[in-house]
This record gives sequence, structure tokens and C-alpha cells, in this order.
Amino acid sequence: MTMQYQISENIIPITDFSAPELDIYARLNESQLLHYYEPDAGLFIAESPKVIERALDAGYKPVSLLVETKHITGEAKPLIARCCEVPIYTATFDILAELTGFQLTRGALCAMRRKPLPEVDQICRDAKRVAVLENVVNPTNVGAIFRSAAALHIDAILLTPACSNPLYRRALRVSMGTAFQIPWTYFDNKKAAWPDKGIQLLHSLGFQTAAMALSDKSISIDDPQLMATDKLAIVLGTEGDGLATSTIAGCDYTVKIPMAHGVDSLNVAAASAVAFWQLGNR
Repeated sequence: MTMQYQISENIIPITDFSAPELDIYARLNESQLLHYYEPDAGLFIAESPKVIERALDAGYKPVSLLVETKHITGEAKPLIARCCEVPIYTATFDILAELTGFQLTRGALCAMRRKPLPEVDQICRDAKRVAVLENVVNPTNVGAIFRSAAALHIDAILLTPACSNPLYRRALRVSMGTAFQIPWTYFDNKKAAWPDKGIQLLHSLGFQTAAMALSDKSISIDDPQLMATDKLAIVLGTEGDGLATSTIAGCDYTVKIPMAHGVDSLNVAAASAVAFWQLGNR
């Protein structure tokens, strides 16, 4: 009975969609959340019980929890127990339906504090296989790449500054929270501007670099020399245009996935899954 009281005492019913308590969830865009505590790390919204649980397991701190009323004693109950020190807002489906995409969340959203990002050399120190995302701007693609990377033995992910943030709500939803399970960070434009300084940094850390691109110099993804490489960075380019010419020129290998039926390339998320399966750190 005592636990029931501790779990429920912070529950706050919301009866109006315009309530200021919903501002973080309903009226702040991704950029505003990212810079919420500037210059400190900002906020992100974790969506669905599984994603929220993975964030909590990874040590991310909740700011508040938003739960559909009917889930208080159901699917959200374990989350409420774990977030009992922060406000737990509840509302009926009719109110929450005004939140874009809420019907996909299985009854729970959680505003959480971001962590400071690590340095590139920090997350690459013990890695054998890393993925580099160059200007991948679609959060759905970023989320799918993270999910494949976590499943297919990639040790870390490095992103150029123009990439969509892995903790944006849609990216997290597509990744199923694997952004909390695989180390990642951005290249710093001052210390390791991509591509030149970034590739130099990877080389200094012992990595050879493989640009996923079609060219006359491309080798097949199942080439034995790739498989034998001790430390490999798999470089994937933006949707549509692919990798920059300067990036391809700076990499040790240019690698292609053999295609059939006249198809020239795969979506970057699909290509990443093939590359990670073939070249991952198994």
C-alpha cells in the first residue's frame, strides 16, 4: 500500500490541451528542445514504454512523464514507479489525440535530459567497426540505421553536424531506443571537421575508411581485404546525392553493393543494413 501511495502522489491530471504542462510535448519543436537548457544539454522526448525503459536503463534522467489515463494501472505502471520523483501528467485519449502521432506511442511520452556528447576518440577507443553518417538528414533513416547498427555488430556511430539528431522523437521511435544502446557522437567542426580532419582522426585511431559509393574504382562489399581489416569505418552518404566527392577521395576504399535488375543503389538505411551485416564486428 505504501508503494501505491508513493507511485500515485505525483500524478497530475490534465484536462485542457492548452495547459502549460503540455508545452514541452505539444508546442516546442525539436530545435527548441535541443537548446532548452543552453549552454547545457537540452531535452528530448522518448516515446513508448520500450523506448522510455531503454533510456532509463541507459541513465537518462526524466523531467516529466505524460501518460494516457487508462494506462496508469496498465502498461505505464512500471514507468510511473521508475519516474515517481518527477511530475506524472495524465490525460484522456481525446486530449492527447491532439498531440501529433500520440496514437502511435502506446500510451506514454517522457521528457528527458540529454547527456553531454563524448569525444570521437573516446567512443572509438575500443571499437573495431564504426559507422559514419554524412549529412543524413531524414530522422527516419537515422533511426533505421541506428537499429541496424545495434543489431548487426557496429560498435559506434559518428555523425556529421548536418545529420538529423538521433534523439529527435521520430528517429528514436524508428530506432526503438537503440540510440541509447550504441555509443554515438558528432564530429566537431573545430577539432575534426569532416571530411578532411575527420578522416585524419579516424586514421590516427587506427581505422581504415570505406566509402559506400558507386564508382569505377569501387570494390565489392564482400572483397576479402575489407573482411580482413582490423578496424574499419563504414561511411554512408546523404539521401539522394550520396557521399561528397572529397569524402570518397579521402577514404581508403570505395565500396559497392552488387545490384541486380538494373537497380543502381539502395536507400541509405537499407544499404547500411547490408553493409553492417557483411562488415560488422562479429
